[in-house]
Amino acid sequence: MSGTRSSTYALAALGLGAFVIGTAELVIVGVLSLIAGDLDVSVGTAGLLVTAYALGISLGGPVVTAATIRLPRRTLLGLALAVFVAGNLVAVFASAFGLLLAARVVTGAIHGLFIGVASAVAAGLVPAERRGQAVSMVFGGIAVSTVIGVPLGTLVGQSVGWRAAFTGIVVLGALALVAVLALVPAVEGSGSGGLRAQARHAFAPRVLAMLGIGLLLLGGQFTAFTYLAPYLEDVTGISGGGVSAFLLIFGLASAVGTFAGGRFADRNADLTLLVGNTVLVLALGALHLTGSQPVLAALALAAWGLVGFGIVPSLQLRIISLAGPGGDLAATLGASAVNAGIAAGAAIGGWAVATYGVGRAPLVALIVCALALPATWAGRKLTLPIALAAPASRPTPVGDMP
Repeated sequence: MSGTRSSTYALAALGLGAFVIGTAELVIVGVLSLIAGDLDVSVGTAGLLVTAYALGISLGGPVVTAATIRLPRRTLLGLALAVFVAGNLVAVFASAFGLLLAARVVTGAIHGLFIGVASAVAAGLVPAERRGQAVSMVFGGIAVSTVIGVPLGTLVGQSVGWRAAFTGIVVLGALALVAVLALVPAVEGSGSGGLRAQARHAFAPRVLAMLGIGLLLLGGQFTAFTYLAPYLEDVTGISGGGVSAFLLIFGLASAVGTFAGGRFADRNADLTLLVGNTVLVLALGALHLTGSQPVLAALALAAWGLVGFGIVPSLQLRIISLAGPGGDLAATLGASAVNAGIAAGAAIGGWAVATYGVGRAPLVALIVCALALPATWAGRKLTLPIALAAPASRPTPVGDMP
């Protein structure tokens, strides 16, 4: 098997794993009321399953990564997917809400671990000039899950029962585990040294600055995205299937943007972040001004989706690169920052909607993303010290393909 073909198959396996994990994260929203009824809790209490998963990613991901920092990357990917499958199997048979909640915390932590390790491994499977495209395969898997996996999982859950939706995730997770073990070669880590050495570089000011940019950009978007459905109903004047169609437009644009964003990241990750941030502000402004006109609102949503998630590969690539010897740990911190931004954005958006009405949600998102612009511009000057550049060189595959 040629090197190019083998790396393509390996990246596809990593993308499949990300697809399954992304589906597991969000499918819960579509079956929340079913879970509440089955386990005899309120819908509000059942909503804690979403919070638990997010906390698992934000806090548990880095902790688990730190605890497993010395394990071989391929072994860690397989172990992560095995635990992920087991955690969702527990969810299938959970008869108590507390047990399901614990399973969501564990699988959330595995989500953070897998995405971080997978993106670092993906970057190490290809030449330096294709790292952005490789990373986009991982995040593209998550983007595609929102377009295909979550709607299908919700349909299965609503038709057959919420446990059936999680059974499907278990099956797909097992397939992803087999694919990763069969197709992903052994690779060296993108970092070096033990936990203390990696943490020193992963938490360096230059990396924290880039994580802060990511928190602002994703947090800003989710101040509006969290309330997009009621915005479309109240401001744009559509309902039912029309809302689903608009959300599908956004989802498809996000998936396309993620993959295209990988190519732009390879050309110039810093410029991609800056241009993406600028276009994002313009798209949110257009949605705020033209939200009452369905056609223009759809175009604004498409533009938002393209750039809003198209910047993610550049963001992750910059985080890994700036961490140098701490790349393995830093890769997981990127997922933590994104999810912290999502949680904060949802909270800020909730306050804004309660105070000013849902019609102001895009304007609030615009303001937060505009505040990120100076930081994104200044982020171009963040560099890895020359003394660390050599140890941070591209991880290379070791050994033969299994």
